[in-house]
Amino acid sequence: MTQITPEIVAEHGLSPEEYDRVLHALGREPNLTELGIFSVMWSEHCSYKSSRIHLKKLPTEAPWVICGPGENAGVIDIGDGQAAIFKMESHNHPSYIEPYQGAATGVGGILRDVFTMGARPIANMNALRFGRPDHPKMKHLISGVVHGIGGYGNCVGVPTVGGEVNFHKAYDGNILVNAMTVGVAQQDKIFYSAAAGIGNPVVYVGSKTGRDGIHGATMASADFDEHSDEKRPTVQVGDPFTEKLLIEACLELMASDAIVAIQDMGAAGLTSSSVEMASKGGVGIEMIMDDVPQRETGMTPYEMMLSESQERMLMVLKPGREAEAEAIFRKWELDFAVIGTVTDTGRMVLKWKGEVVADIPLAPLADEAPLYDRPHVPTPKPADLSDEPESTDIAADLVKLMGSPDIASRRWIWEQYDHMVGADTVQRPGGDAAVVRVHGTDKALAITTDCTPRYCFADPVEGGKQAIAEAWRNLTSVGATPLAVTNCLNFANPQRPEIMGQIVGCLEGMGDACRTLDFPIVSGNVSLYNESKATGGGSAILPTPAIGGVGILADWSKSMTIGFKATGDAIIAVGERMGHLGQSIWLREIHGREEGPPPPVDLRAEKRTGDFVRDMIARGLVNAVHDVSDGGVAVTIAEMALASGIGAMIDQAQPFGVAGSFFGEDQGLYIVTVPDEALTEFLTAASEADVPADPLGRTIKDRLIFELDEGDWCVKIDTLRHAHEGFFPALMGSDTTVA
Repeated sequence: MTQITPEIVAEHGLSPEEYDRVLHALGREPNLTELGIFSVMWSEHCSYKSSRIHLKKLPTEAPWVICGPGENAGVIDIGDGQAAIFKMESHNHPSYIEPYQGAATGVGGILRDVFTMGARPIANMNALRFGRPDHPKMKHLISGVVHGIGGYGNCVGVPTVGGEVNFHKAYDGNILVNAMTVGVAQQDKIFYSAAAGIGNPVVYVGSKTGRDGIHGATMASADFDEHSDEKRPTVQVGDPFTEKLLIEACLELMASDAIVAIQDMGAAGLTSSSVEMASKGGVGIEMIMDDVPQRETGMTPYEMMLSESQERMLMVLKPGREAEAEAIFRKWELDFAVIGTVTDTGRMVLKWKGEVVADIPLAPLADEAPLYDRPHVPTPKPADLSDEPESTDIAADLVKLMGSPDIASRRWIWEQYDHMVGADTVQRPGGDAAVVRVHGTDKALAITTDCTPRYCFADPVEGGKQAIAEAWRNLTSVGATPLAVTNCLNFANPQRPEIMGQIVGCLEGMGDACRTLDFPIVSGNVSLYNESKATGGGSAILPTPAIGGVGILADWSKSMTIGFKATGDAIIAVGERMGHLGQSIWLREIHGREEGPPPPVDLRAEKRTGDFVRDMIARGLVNAVHDVSDGGVAVTIAEMALASGIGAMIDQAQPFGVAGSFFGEDQGLYIVTVPDEALTEFLTAASEADVPADPLGRTIKDRLIFELDEGDWCVKIDTLRHAHEGFFPALMGSDTTVA
């Protein structure tokens, strides 16, 4: 038997104080298997011990919320007896170490979170953050992550319909890979994870257990250092073809009434799935480790319990239904094994070779896991811009912005994803939100991922508000009613008070926005310790609370798009314009300055303006809508022109100078086009709704013309397109190899 030393305790990520809690919970010293189980269940990745106290402050309820945080995924009512089930999760550390498998298994894991609740997955999204494009490792990481997402999603047959990508030096040593899946289920066929029924069989299905991914959850709860590449064995290996079989087998069994509870084996594998099922049900669990399907010889209970091998599920079945379930899984060529029973002990008992190798009370592992209210220091408010620069050539600035890393076309990425499989994708990547039809109906779900990390770094409260508001705005722009949010909260080391201050601030802003916009948070994930000592001096990522938003359209055929529709239409800015240049892409890319406060978010005005825009879409008074974000009004108009090949003449007075009026990143602002025959009705409606509506100009043929008092500027759409489409091909070259 391995002697438990302070060094072994430290290697398992437990502090001396936490180890004392283990001793108290057991009333004795743990063996190595028990120590491993405590270490993964009490890891930041599984227990949320630094964030749980603050997550409880978020709004999670609404009349349409069926199931909020606490289950595998969130569930909302989308009418007609149907539910949307969705969640976003991180696979950051694995993707930095082994980008292809890290990203691929991130997709596989989030798919399981959704179909384990009875939903058929209908769409994948992702939110990616990379370091400087010219960083020597970045091309390898980008290539691997993109190929991993596409390789898994394409093979499993779920369309990847959109996402977002940012670049910043803060991610040089710790990239972010966040994956989101949305599925649809019948409300009377939703499955939960709480085990029940003393004596009911506990069943293992899917792939065999190997040694890949051991300590994955612990690794994901620690900083990177110069030895991180040595952690490659902690990265799981995925098989999308097996995942496809697992989806079909689970959904087939779910059509019966044989399943009492079901849980996917994600982080911490068999440990977390069994502990969560038993603890949520208030029962105990006993498992025979000899019966766990294994693909490698000589595996120990420690290895089996901590393995994060992919494509595995744990179920509790009704007694006597084992043969029926086994027949289904054998038909799909998947492993099936009864490995235990539900007990009334409130304990996890593991047996191996006829002996008890672990006997742990469940309460300390789950509900009584450590909970910390860590010291936090609020982020100081940034100073206003003291010497606000001006644009001397709006056309040249616009061309440079359109080819910059954060604004350039992502076509190189999304063309590697199958975004049409299933034949229900209504809006492809490239717009404000993806739109996917609910199969066999007129309804559609709108889906988006959003966050502006530079805002969150400058002012976490305003940045948190903006992340939620931007998601709400993107759903609104396609005509959808925003319903609910999932999130992936990516931050650095919470034991640093300034980082904990970022977490608290962002959550405060997010909560305020969710309450005002009636946009509850129903699921999510927390990923901490995203910083790297390997880059020198402890490089922390920017605070990145990535938001996944879901909305509903009653009629998918009436969804709105960003492209101009015809020449001669009026171009109108809807919402309050302020010319805010602090933290803007223009200030950074043109002047090399990352300064000033982020643009403020007026949540009441945000809701009033967004509700008005959706009403105009529903009434058919607008024919193109695009919300203003990175790059301001000029970039928004350029993107609308590129989506259509139709240009614009902008000839109205600019109240904030050229730079502020065209490149300021004002919030709650939309650019819409209105045909002449609807213009009077539109402007009257805007006045009645107390929403600013400023005419900017008209759509014209194939160029953008800015005809202003300061001078005239003109740029051809082809010139914009060349700049916009050129960044990724130039960066990646002809690289199509799997990294």
